[in-house]
Amino acid sequence: MRDTPALVESRRFGVRSIPALRPLAWLARGWADLRRCPLPGLLHGLACALFGGLLIGLTRQHFWLLCGAFSGFLIVAPIVATGLYAVSRGLERGCPVGLAESLAVWVPRDGRLIVFGLLLAFAGTGWVLTSASLITGFAAAPVHSPAEFLRVVVLDDRSWLFEAWLALGGVLAAPVFASSVVAIPLLLDREVGVLAAVLTSWRVVIAHPLPLALWAGLIMALTLLGMATALLGLVVVVPWLAHASWHAYRDLVDTGSLPERP
Repeated sequence: MRDTPALVESRRFGVRSIPALRPLAWLARGWADLRRCPLPGLLHGLACALFGGLLIGLTRQHFWLLCGAFSGFLIVAPIVATGLYAVSRGLERGCPVGLAESLAVWVPRDGRLIVFGLLLAFAGTGWVLTSASLITGFAAAPVHSPAEFLRVVVLDDRSWLFEAWLALGGVLAAPVFASSVVAIPLLLDREVGVLAAVLTSWRVVIAHPLPLALWAGLIMALTLLGMATALLGLVVVVPWLAHASWHAYRDLVDTGSLPERP
């Protein structure tokens, strides 16, 4: 059976070996980037926090929709962070970077990033609808607030709804994480097709299941912490994780076989 062109293209990139605890170093490097160039990151984080506040305002009587929307945020977050990957890339090159460089990547001139963003948006929307349908269809009583979600879904010992909700979310989120963990930084950094970038991301996850599982856990834990602080923590957590994700890509993917994008 012949390899597909996308798989052949993906194999032009090597996968570097890393120790199991390397994700902690990514957080340290991401924090250093945020300190060196704070304005773009903090503005990205503030935008995410304000968007979260808007979601709460629009869905405050429909918590079943809100919980799906916030968990869906984890799915689309990699494309939201694209501008901050550009900042970390510039810092790595020793180039002057700022808000203009982080916003320039949003100019719709690269169809690959647009396609990937649309795919993540569809995945996030699908999870929001699935989550809402599961909770409204199977909860023992209507869920309109966090307290009702806790009482009716999480603490209901007569139902497996919460476990099913978590399991289904994990089943849907795992392939999205595996497809995107290094794909968007790779698309930003090199001339490579979307499918080849996704296949490279999967190769990275298959080669390093333990470090990438730790990385996924750190992303989820820090994001939940940011949300638990009335969303204010997202102002720092979003850019911190975005910069760290760039360093994850640089550690995991050997890109020496192709020239950099300007």
